[in-house]
Amino acid sequence: METEDWLRPLRERGLIPDDVLAAFVVGSAARGWHNSRSDFDIYVVSPSDRESESSRSISMPLNPPHIRSEMFYEDARRWEVTYWLDAQIDQMLTKVSWDHYDSDVMAGGVLTPREEVSLARVSDCLPLLGQDWLAARRQQFHDSAFRSFVVARSLEAADGAVEDALGQLEAGNAESATISARLAFGHTIDALLESHGEYGSHMPKWRPHKYRIAEPSVLAFDDYWAYETMRGLDPSDPAPWITAVLTLCQDIAMTVETR
Repeated sequence: METEDWLRPLRERGLIPDDVLAAFVVGSAARGWHNSRSDFDIYVVSPSDRESESSRSISMPLNPPHIRSEMFYEDARRWEVTYWLDAQIDQMLTKVSWDHYDSDVMAGGVLTPREEVSLARVSDCLPLLGQDWLAARRQQFHDSAFRSFVVARSLEAADGAVEDALGQLEAGNAESATISARLAFGHTIDALLESHGEYGSHMPKWRPHKYRIAEPSVLAFDDYWAYETMRGLDPSDPAPWITAVLTLCQDIAMTVETR
């Protein structure tokens, strides 16, 4: 789709405010991963709040404490347009400043999942309007501590899951240990991908795509996929698989830089 193909349905419905600073496609469509059943998601940024009878409000830990969205269907496909204030983008970037990172705040509590996903999307969106605004915001995002925050968060989650798996295995609870090991692997891979600038760990369905793009040297894709699909797990004797996964998690974690 060309830029005008994206903008036309919005203009026809009056969904682009006069004071728009930027508009961009986000999610799977922005990266070419969408399919015939995928929704189309667009972010619109302006300096003032937009409210209409058809819009819905989504709570956010920002000022103002909400964002707005509009939904419609075009050619049987669902579109969602989410409206952000320029000041809200500032607030999220402030939360991931280096000063905040160096204050030893808990990495997992800095951003909500929606904030994290939304801010990361600025870096890999498809621009429609406001290329200069996007270029400036992308530079701010790149210069922030966002990557360090999310990598640290994922490593902390992986470490917790590894400890769970070890304790459960020692207690003879192999079934729970299997699940914990599987979770530890997911968090470890998320940290690895985030260290390569591939974000969005709250949506693991895209992990294989991100892995192919990042191409981390520590683990080939085929080996990653074997663990992701739990190939080699013997349900009657899961301990060897659990041990191998936990060892791999620790080996990978040693290669991931948080800064």
